[in-house]
This record gives sequence, C-alpha cells and structure tokens, in this order.
Amino acid sequence: MLAPTDRLRYSPGSLLIVVSASAAERDRFLERLIEDRASLLSLDKVRGLLAGRVAEDEVEARADELLQAAVAKRLESRETVVLAADGLDAAERERFVRAASALKRPRHLILLETARDQVREEDHAALNELRRALDAGELGAEGFQTVLRLGGGSAQEVKRILFRPPPREE
Repeated sequence: MLAPTDRLRYSPGSLLIVVSASAAERDRFLERLIEDRASLLSLDKVRGLLAGRVAEDEVEARADELLQAAVAKRLESRETVVLAADGLDAAERERFVRAASALKRPRHLILLETARDQVREEDHAALNELRRALDAGELGAEGFQTVLRLGGGSAQEVKRILFRPPPREE
C-alpha cells in the first residue's frame, strides 16, 4: 500500500479505478483532481448521455455496453482511463482490469473512504470485504499493481492526480 502525497502520479495510459461507498464523495474527489475530463468515465455519466435517447428499460444494459466499449477503446489506444466504479463489488471491476491486463496497461485502484453514515446498509459487507482484501494485500490477485486507501484528511491532501512520467532530475 502506498502513502498519499499531494500529487499522485501514474503512467500515461493507466487504468485507475476509484471505489467509494459514497458516489457523491467519489465524484467530488475525481472532479477536483482529474485534469483530463475525457479520461473520466462512469456508468452514471453514460446513463446521463442515454437518458431520453433510448427506452428507459434499455438504459442499464446499453449504458453497461457503452461503458465497456469506451474503456476498451481508450485502453487499446493507450489512453488513460479513470473509472468511477458504480459499486464496491470485485465482479464489477474484474472485466475492466482484465481488459487492461490483456493490453499490458498499468492497473491501479483507490478506495476512497467515507463517513460511516454515508455507507448504505446493503454496502457494509462489500465495503468491509474490500477493506479486508486491501489490508491483506490481496488486490494484486485481482490484477491491480497499486492500491491506495484514502480517507478523511489524506483525501483532502491530494491536490492532483497526474498521468505523466515524473519530471527528469537534472
């Protein structure tokens, strides 16, 4: 597990999945820190694009399809993907991590912690399982190369998430 700094730096073309029990906090965090808005993808964003364009009963399936296609296209083009995970379940992350792995793209996860009262009752078990797996160093088996857990003050300390090589030291 890595310690947070004021800037988190990842390789260009990486897949970064941000997971939180609070979609609102996750979205605020990403809006504040991600410079390249085109790299920021989520089911919510795709659902919004489809609203009114496809039948309501087709939105979920189509949104899922389009998100998968958009992630695959960006990864194949060696472009960065920042994915705001819809839920806490490993099965949701797996297909994206598999796609990135098959293309030999770097894979990273940030667990953004939230206040206990922000966690829905039905999410407690999945969140606790994710925390346990993270603390036990088991997310490498899911295909992640780095995992970071941010909460409270440490999330506020991060000023920017960058997807570029570190500056050269002279």
